[in-house]
Amino acid sequence: MAAEETTLTVAPREIEGSRATRRLRRSGFVPGIVYGGDADPLPFQVDARELRNALAHGGAVIQLTLDGAQTPVVLKDHHRHPVTGNMLHVDLLRVDLSQRIHATVIVELINADDAPGIKSGGVLDQVTREINIEALPNEIPDAIELDVSNVEIGDTVYLSALTPPAGVALLDDLEETVLASVMAPKLSVESTDEIETETEVSSDRAAEGSSEG
Repeated sequence: MAAEETTLTVAPREIEGSRATRRLRRSGFVPGIVYGGDADPLPFQVDARELRNALAHGGAVIQLTLDGAQTPVVLKDHHRHPVTGNMLHVDLLRVDLSQRIHATVIVELINADDAPGIKSGGVLDQVTREINIEALPNEIPDAIELDVSNVEIGDTVYLSALTPPAGVALLDDLEETVLASVMAPKLSVESTDEIETETEVSSDRAAEGSSEG
């Protein structure tokens, strides 16, 4: 299940344009917004390191403190710099802990080294890394593990093979969503050009040997 709740304290933010936002980021802060529930959307700013720690260790639910008021939220969306990976903006969604919500979770493949298809040289390809689920906010897992210890070369593993934790419903198509497949190893075969080149070199050397004789 999800990790224990964590807290994150943020400060109100005035929306002042892109130049002010760039200054904010250079100062080590990330702009964000919290919305949902019965309250109005509120822009905020948060220390980048504190945000990173909250998202890494907070599980699904974060207790957000803004202007002295605390409310449970979940990460709804975020944007990172394509080169540095630094967080550029974060969207948080207010939640009712008694109401089920939609979320995405990571699928982790485990025991691949024990699989016959892998032992015989097959290549495991994880086709889908994130799936859509529905659950109570406090029951959203950080990840769902899929045991692939029995896969053979040529196997395709669908979402129907995944067993979610209690209280978690899978929303994607069980029979159409491919999670992983095992492909046969690629054989290293010399190209026709390489073979022809080697043949020509061998013939030339043989001819040189004959003329020297």
